[in-house]
Amino acid sequence: MARPDVTSFFDDSTNTVTHVAADPATRRAAIIDPVLDYCAASGRTSTDTAQKVADFVAAEGLTVDWILETHIHADHLSAAPWLKSQLGGKIAIGENVKEVQRVFGKLFGAEAAFRADGSQFDHLFKDGEFFKIGDLDARAIWTPGHTPACMSFHIGDALFVGDTLFMPDFGTARCDFPGGDARQLYQSIQKLFALPDETRMFLCHDYETATRKSFAWETTIGEQKRSNIHVRQGISEDEFVAMRTARDKTLAMPQLILPSVQINMRAGEKPPADEDGRRYIKIPLDAL
Repeated sequence: MARPDVTSFFDDSTNTVTHVAADPATRRAAIIDPVLDYCAASGRTSTDTAQKVADFVAAEGLTVDWILETHIHADHLSAAPWLKSQLGGKIAIGENVKEVQRVFGKLFGAEAAFRADGSQFDHLFKDGEFFKIGDLDARAIWTPGHTPACMSFHIGDALFVGDTLFMPDFGTARCDFPGGDARQLYQSIQKLFALPDETRMFLCHDYETATRKSFAWETTIGEQKRSNIHVRQGISEDEFVAMRTARDKTLAMPQLILPSVQINMRAGEKPPADEDGRRYIKIPLDAL
């Protein structure tokens, strides 16, 4: 199977990894899960992290075909529109983003003009849809559970899973956001586990553990099946659901969930300016 060149950028303020997957033959590329810097104390955004990605793309002479979002992130803001303005490419996500937009558009009291139809994105992938990055064959795989709109992207021999799985010693994604479902997550992971063991897997986040104090974001299907602490082979669906449900009850909301979702459900665009010309993030009280 064709092997894309994958270069990754770790944002230590949000523990998020942005990947650039490039076809070595044609120099066409996709950017997966780009980060917009955000200071919660001041409300200021910046593109320092995204600039590193843009600089790399330029230095390597790559042409960006796609800017892929694995889901509506709740822990960082997306830099997709800024990168598109600098590099081109289509901003794309799974078609079930409409469900997430409906739920959170209502929660955040979105403006009347906000459309919960995915039209903010350039392309909405269907489950199993094939696409190309240069000569590389790629496929979108619907992997709901963490959110209803999660998509994994299988590009050549590389799989980009968003928040569906973490490194084997850290486990799996939470499922307690609106529309999340632990049983669905287990089933989605089994779908991924049907891929060849040697498939390279690239993650969207990593965190330190009690025994590992360095960050990593690449593993394989085989390694996940053998040793993922939450969902390795031999752990049943009911066992996983019980574990995941109990664990999720102990977790606090992500620090950036309120600004992140309001921006990301708009494909990374900021809310429209108010009468005073300023843009605002809403904070719903006692709602999450």
